[in-house]
Amino acid sequence: MKKLRFKLYKPLAIIALAAGILGLNACTKNFEDYNTDNTGLTEEDLKADFNYIGGFFPQIQSSIYFNFNNTTADYQLQQNLMGDVYSGYMMPPNNFRGNVNNMTYSLVDGWNAAPFNLAYNNVMAPIYEVRRRGAPVSAPEFWAIALILKVEAMHRVTDIYGPIPYSSYGSGGTTSSYDKQEDVYNRFFKELDTAVTTLNTYVTQHPGVSLFAKFDMLYGGDYKQWIKFANSLRLRLAIRISGVAAAKAQAEAEKALNPANGGVMEITKDNANVSGFGLKHPLFTIVTAWTDNAMNASMESFLVGYNDPRLPKYFDHATAYPGKYKGIRIGSLVEAKPAYNGYSVPATAETKTFKATTPLQLMTAAEVWFLRAEAALNGWANTGGTPGELYEKGIRASFSQWDADPVAVNNYVANNTAKPIDYVDPRNAVNNHPAMTSITIKWDDAASKAVKMERIITQKWIAIYPEGQEAWSEYRRTGYPKLFPVVTNYSNGTINTDIQIRRIPFPSTEYTSNKAEVEKAIKLLGPGAVDNGGVRLWWDIPH
Repeated sequence: MKKLRFKLYKPLAIIALAAGILGLNACTKNFEDYNTDNTGLTEEDLKADFNYIGGFFPQIQSSIYFNFNNTTADYQLQQNLMGDVYSGYMMPPNNFRGNVNNMTYSLVDGWNAAPFNLAYNNVMAPIYEVRRRGAPVSAPEFWAIALILKVEAMHRVTDIYGPIPYSSYGSGGTTSSYDKQEDVYNRFFKELDTAVTTLNTYVTQHPGVSLFAKFDMLYGGDYKQWIKFANSLRLRLAIRISGVAAAKAQAEAEKALNPANGGVMEITKDNANVSGFGLKHPLFTIVTAWTDNAMNASMESFLVGYNDPRLPKYFDHATAYPGKYKGIRIGSLVEAKPAYNGYSVPATAETKTFKATTPLQLMTAAEVWFLRAEAALNGWANTGGTPGELYEKGIRASFSQWDADPVAVNNYVANNTAKPIDYVDPRNAVNNHPAMTSITIKWDDAASKAVKMERIITQKWIAIYPEGQEAWSEYRRTGYPKLFPVVTNYSNGTINTDIQIRRIPFPSTEYTSNKAEVEKAIKLLGPGAVDNGGVRLWWDIPH
């Protein structure tokens, strides 16, 4: 079994504590096969300052978008060439593998495995070690944060593949059983219950005390902020399942929004962003050093059509077309570089958004306001406003986050004429496409529920950029925003061009080492399901 290494951190210094953790071939093998500490430090030495458990958290926090030790290439496979593209945010100006790749729906197994392997090796494994070292009893507040991070990381994984190994993780043996997605979500909610209850109790009993502060890459040890993150995450997951488990979704959403439980994100300060410990934002490297990323045509259609003031915060002007923003449609047959260089790229100049030091965004207050707007549209309790009021608060929160002109937001929310524009590719007319929708910005209480939903999700999509994985999940759940379909579809009929890609197949390594369980997992996808990108997940119902 290949040995991987995770790291324990001390303030101002790093001590590498070698530990054998699960390999790439199966996610529950040889848990007790640990290497010896090559630093000379014992667990007793580390217990004095909580490094024996806290030292695992920098790896856990920085591996949700995988950028542990600044492994940008892993992030590119895990996030950038999947969710970032399928969400309509980005598209590489690179003809990887001669255009036979995930952008043309010819799914590459080596790429497909990245979200799975990275999450289990770099999030689940160190969380298992935190538990093995007794955190649930000796440091319950640390364990509560571990559970929040576990849910944040692993809901992304189940939303990519569907069934995943979860409840049996760490139980020993050479194989791992898969849980159906509904059961995984139910476990998420229970784990968030534990986390929120634990942290609320701790804050009450130990006001102002935070032993986690020196390990915290999100909130500097502020447990009240972690409670808001957990409640906001619960709301996100509740909304995610609202089309397939309405009663459960409503109950969980109303619990998340109950002020007695600690609140949800409302202002920019509440945003969950990972920073520190030498992390660099991977988009900075991918764009500036590799020239491997550009604006997606769907982003051009909406942001240019709306004359959105956030546009220069998100993307640079196209150098090939001065003064304009120009994107690339997914599935375009990109010629060898530099044919499509010069189109708009994520704003990466050092004076702009994606600097090397820019934090990695997990969740924002703007997203939460839009979640509340949808909850209000469903008639649920505790939302704190009407759908229209909450929708506008979402837009305003996003403008605040991106330091957009505060005067401009008033004009923006009142705009009832701006619409998405047609896409024109100046280098290949084959890629041209009419705008997919004529949805405007201004809220209209008299509109149908479907139109109201389209407005909410379209603006949420704009607001949660650049978190493409979450945006792709919401597109699959709702059908919004209406994205341009893939130009070239090499899936051999397994993925419908108009319906678009719905999931990623399980890694081939799981077929090699865990074949029987993977075959069971495929059956959990539904009657007659096969392991391809055209199969819908549990919460992804036709609309």
